[in-house]
Amino acid sequence: MAEFARDRVTANGITFEYLEAGEGPLALCMHGFPDTPFTYRHLLPALAAAGFHAVAPFVRGFAPTELPPLRHFVHSSVMVADQIALTRALGGGPDALLVAHDWGAVGAWGALGRAPELWGRAVILNIPPFEIFGENLGTYAQIKRSFYFWYFQMQRVIEDRIRQDDFAFIRDIWGDWSPGYPADEDLGYLRAALADPDHLHAALGYYWGQFDPTRFGTPEWIAEQAAAWGGSAPQPLLYLHGTNDGCHGMTAAQVERVKEFGGPGSESELIEGVGHFMLVERPKELNDRISGWLDRTR
Repeated sequence: MAEFARDRVTANGITFEYLEAGEGPLALCMHGFPDTPFTYRHLLPALAAAGFHAVAPFVRGFAPTELPPLRHFVHSSVMVADQIALTRALGGGPDALLVAHDWGAVGAWGALGRAPELWGRAVILNIPPFEIFGENLGTYAQIKRSFYFWYFQMQRVIEDRIRQDDFAFIRDIWGDWSPGYPADEDLGYLRAALADPDHLHAALGYYWGQFDPTRFGTPEWIAEQAAAWGGSAPQPLLYLHGTNDGCHGMTAAQVERVKEFGGPGSESELIEGVGHFMLVERPKELNDRISGWLDRTR
């Protein structure tokens, strides 16, 4: 098991626990579902070596972060607000870095544009800006990938189903999203974070908050999501996506377009042969790509 220093901070009304390494300007690293801050276990030391105070919180809903008062509904606007509040509490600024993956990326696309003074640069992994994300949602290929959006709406049974056979459903999700990657260590961290039924309920609230079948895809839903995380980021950003990503598929042309949603110095790359959890699949390669971009944008 990876060992990191831990601390806590209160932001946006709840107390977050986080892993940390290094000293210097803040590098806030936000995870998604179904993973934990330990997805950053290889990157945190690399960011610390680069002179950052690297911080990876257990996001809203994931133990040991405090359970939120509202546990059934986590809207994209709340993800944005959490990242802004965490960075204000931890000390953001023009030298700060935001790194975000999966649901963390959703929050980051909103936060970067709505509080641009808090970060000078960003690295975003696997989920594109809302405008490109929306292009794919109705395609047959993406509907198949996104089956879990709809399966998770079976709210009377899904929590028991996920807990069955020691979270075997989540093991299979990891297998689809990062084919060939042995996720035993990561699943151990996830089981610990979601072992308590209230925490699992809160983690599923991200899906209940975004994908209510009675509203999903309506003009009202589109306007609401665009208000939360649509638009561009003024900062330089690095966007990375894998050709084997079983969660959200993107064409090379779409990946190339992502850099247009960032400021000068932005880059985007489709990486051959890597899946959704690229930071743990090929950690040295990903650390080198991120470190190289940080060097180029000093």
